[in-house]
Amino acid sequence: MSFALLFSGQGSQHPAMLPWIADDGDIVRDMRARLGVEDWRGALAKPSWAERNANAQTLLMGLALAAWKELAPLVGPPSAIAGYSVGELAAFSAAGAIDPKSAMALAQRRAEAMDACAARAPGGLLAVTGLPSPRIERLRVETGLALAIRNGEESVILGGPTAALAHAEQIALHEGAQCTRLRVNVASHTPWMRDAADSFARTLADVPFSAPQIALFSNAADRVHGAASARAALAAQIASTVRWDECMENVMARQIRCVLEIGPGQALARMWNQRYPTVPARACDDFRSAGAIAAWLRSHAAE
Repeated sequence: MSFALLFSGQGSQHPAMLPWIADDGDIVRDMRARLGVEDWRGALAKPSWAERNANAQTLLMGLALAAWKELAPLVGPPSAIAGYSVGELAAFSAAGAIDPKSAMALAQRRAEAMDACAARAPGGLLAVTGLPSPRIERLRVETGLALAIRNGEESVILGGPTAALAHAEQIALHEGAQCTRLRVNVASHTPWMRDAADSFARTLADVPFSAPQIALFSNAADRVHGAASARAALAAQIASTVRWDECMENVMARQIRCVLEIGPGQALARMWNQRYPTVPARACDDFRSAGAIAAWLRSHAAE
């Protein structure tokens, strides 16, 4: 089968997500132990817990890896893999660059490094759509924010200090843009996370990596070919722009027949369908069983 996997980022997690995941698997047990909770769905129902960076990153990593472990025997290997923001860690593991247990530990270390930066410089992220690209760039400069994520020409996520985000939102709304404050409390993928990126790079230096076994595309460095480039890409994206539009272009170039998003919500699937309507995308969160997901993939991805 010719299909691609896209691993979701942070912000859409919810208590009913991925209802078909088995709670007794080794990855989910490891995740619960790291989070210190038995009922992760109950914990997700509390916004203060769900939006805490360390909780969200560890949870999303564990559930993504558990979901793929259940699906992989049913569908075989994909033709391409990419992950959005923290979803990159899961993507790198699914591609064979790093083992799942190490990826889980790294999700915690990544969150800790980012939280340490945020404690010194509180910030967040603001999604802005509906303004021409030159105007978005002027807005960024006017407010002193950074381009955290580029989803398309007129769809970006700006990051930076809380007050600057509020100022940018006020201006953008007045000019007719659609704005959404993301459910994160750190200025991910901006220069405010430079110390976190450096810290995470030191952590990654001691972790065994392998060359990906599947075509793997990163947010910050295009295709990842070897262990060294995998380490560099995972560290770099913490403090540099996520070029998701380019990631999608790279995945599409693999001539895949359909796309599956693994994680909470349908944000990546919706973006893909808007950009490439002839290559269908669905999200795991749309389905009630792993078997139903596999059946959909087989019906669309058969050679």
